[in-house]
Amino acid sequence: MQRLLDGYRRFRALQWPERRATFERLAHTGQSPRTMVVACSDSRVDPTMIFNAEPGELFILRNVANLVPPYEPDAAFHATSAALEFAVRVLQVSELIVMGHAMCGGIRVLLDGAAGEAGDFLLPWMRIAEPARRRVLQRASADPQSDCEQESVKLSLENLLTFPWIAQRVAQQSLHLAGTIFDIRSGVLTLLQADGSFAPVDAQSASHSGTP
Repeated sequence: MQRLLDGYRRFRALQWPERRATFERLAHTGQSPRTMVVACSDSRVDPTMIFNAEPGELFILRNVANLVPPYEPDAAFHATSAALEFAVRVLQVSELIVMGHAMCGGIRVLLDGAAGEAGDFLLPWMRIAEPARRRVLQRASADPQSDCEQESVKLSLENLLTFPWIAQRVAQQSLHLAGTIFDIRSGVLTLLQADGSFAPVDAQSASHSGTP
């Protein structure tokens, strides 16, 4: 805890003076991010850092293995679906990105099972990605971990379209969906292409126009 408090003190001393006007503006006008990112809870993957974003730019949801469940409006607790609804129907974001990453522990659980006693919630949660696991195993992949990370991103994008208010906005072209994979070993971000492959984003270019 002390290390975190020391970090806060450095933030107040070094960053707050530069960003105070930004936070005051956000406090006064409210948030209006254009982009929602569904990312993994993995401590090595920080969407704000990866996209070099400022406060207020990204509405970020993080869960184990960056999964999106299918649309199931019932009496159960649906944290991911609630965040999606808030971003899309209230904040009206225009971009929704599912960001997977290399060496994902959740995908490892999906492929190999949970280690230790982590089974009460983790295993049922990862069953959302069972179709992705089956796809990978059916084609006898040489690298099931990496392939399943990619397939889980594709599956989450498919599940997003089961939400009627997402599908409607996509059809109206007021909401754009994208899939990415971040490799924590190399720092390379790949973007899902129309043919189902993932291609590296040009790190030297000021903009990139690839679409899934």
